[in-house]
Amino acid sequence: MAAPGKAKRGQVALAAENRSKKKADESELLTVPDGWKEPAFKREDNPRGLLEESSFATLFPKYREAYLKECWPLVQKALNEHHVTTMLDLIEGSMTVTTTKKTFDPYVIIRARDLIKLLARSVPFEQAIRILQDDTACDIIKIGSLVRNRERFIKRRQRLIGPKGSTLKALELLTNCYIMVQGNTVSALGPFNGLKEVRKVVLDTMKNIHPIYNIKTLMIKRELSKDAELRTQSWERFLPQFKHKNLNKRKEPRKKNMKKEYTPFPPPQPESQVDKELASGEYFLKESQKKRKRVEEIKAKQAEAISRRQEERNKAFIPPKEKQVVKLKKASTETKIDIEAIKEKVKKAKKKKLGALPVEEVKLKIAADEKKKKKKK
Repeated sequence: MAAPGKAKRGQVALAAENRSKKKADESELLTVPDGWKEPAFKREDNPRGLLEESSFATLFPKYREAYLKECWPLVQKALNEHHVTTMLDLIEGSMTVTTTKKTFDPYVIIRARDLIKLLARSVPFEQAIRILQDDTACDIIKIGSLVRNRERFIKRRQRLIGPKGSTLKALELLTNCYIMVQGNTVSALGPFNGLKEVRKVVLDTMKNIHPIYNIKTLMIKRELSKDAELRTQSWERFLPQFKHKNLNKRKEPRKKNMKKEYTPFPPPQPESQVDKELASGEYFLKESQKKRKRVEEIKAKQAEAISRRQEERNKAFIPPKEKQVVKLKKASTETKIDIEAIKEKVKKAKKKKLGALPVEEVKLKIAADEKKKKKKK
């Protein structure tokens, strides 16, 4: 007979193995095979159409009116293919989409609703029309109420866009989504996995976490997803852990309350007014003498204040110190010009050969050249 403890251990081990197998099977079921695409919803799937008419409407701002007028025929053409009617009301400033009797796809009205919402949030028609595809979704993130201070909100929104839109472009490349930052909302359009990452980055940026940290994490994830072995493993060991550092030092108070040293003896008793008068001898004066003394003190203070005020007034009448004028030295008359020496220099210069040679020298040179030619012959 086997011991009961050993039997129990064997049962626990078998149960653990079964659990691990189930988990493995579940993970295999959750993973989508590469290149798999959901089949399109066709007319044959719902031949009888819809039971009730559905409609959605959304308002748009005044500045979008001109653009919507231009692209509305294209919107109508695209939705007519899915048997959805559209209406643009410029007086009320609204867009409406409605299903018809021919509409067979029940989810197309939700996609049409998202289309008019994206158009109202300044997304161009070329990008917004992608929402009608099966593998594309959209997410409109409201960021206006996340930050109370308006200036701080504008700074963080600009941080999300980056210098010349570089941060937003990097985020678009990593998530395969189109992102549009407009007013108090961020509109994102793309695959579901990308939209999840975009929402996380946007909310973190509004919480004062710089988007560059999330971009670095996304870059690492993209490289790890290429490896087939690492797909089923945890990526926490590869991802960077960014800790928040508070660089601002604590402000120190202007007045520091320093604790005094403890002494068992009480502080000395302060002098009373009577003690002060006794020390100065004022206590023994008469009331009239005391009054006279006070008046003299007041007059002395007044005289001092008047003299100080008079000195400040007189400062305006004191002339500034003039700079000392430097006298120019007269040119010494000792150095006289030697006119005779200058004349001799001019004569020598005339004698020098400048320009063309004189006629006599030219004749002599020609004769010398002719003699040389004769000798050579």
